[in-house]
Amino acid sequence: MTTKQTAEKRYVVKLSDEEREQLNTLIRAGKHPARQLTKARILLKADASEAGEGWRDCDIAAALDTSVDTVARTRQQLVEEGFDAVLVRKHSPASARPRIFDGAAEAKLIALACSKPPTGRKRWTLQLLEEQVVELKIVDRASDNTIGRTLKKTFSSRICKSNGSSRRMPTRHS
Repeated sequence: MTTKQTAEKRYVVKLSDEEREQLNTLIRAGKHPARQLTKARILLKADASEAGEGWRDCDIAAALDTSVDTVARTRQQLVEEGFDAVLVRKHSPASARPRIFDGAAEAKLIALACSKPPTGRKRWTLQLLEEQVVELKIVDRASDNTIGRTLKKTFSSRICKSNGSSRRMPTRHS
């Protein structure tokens, strides 16, 4: 046996009748993310109250095909953060990168891309656009990949007659 399995539980799960019913309802509905359903099952198995099952972490992990660490973290989160925190996935605003081009900067980039290219050039390249948006102080910095992704979202094209919309091809009648 490992030390995790033999160690005494620091975070004891004791659910109220209302919380237990809420978890059972959540599982029966089945219309929730798998992670949420797994955590609900973990809490029901780990419940050490009189109506609960009070399983050990290793038994819960084996029964639910998850890791002992997941069971321990779920148990810890319930005790430290509360019942609702376990079932709701946290969204970290720091996880998403802030956009470089907002609406106004994107409009200026599109206008620049549709304008006449610099002298000696036949058309704008992503590298030329990258240098120009920084030089014109549209944005502080931008990569050619970012500019390419931003321009790809638009349906305008100076070289394509269809302007991004697809036309139906006539079919031959036999």
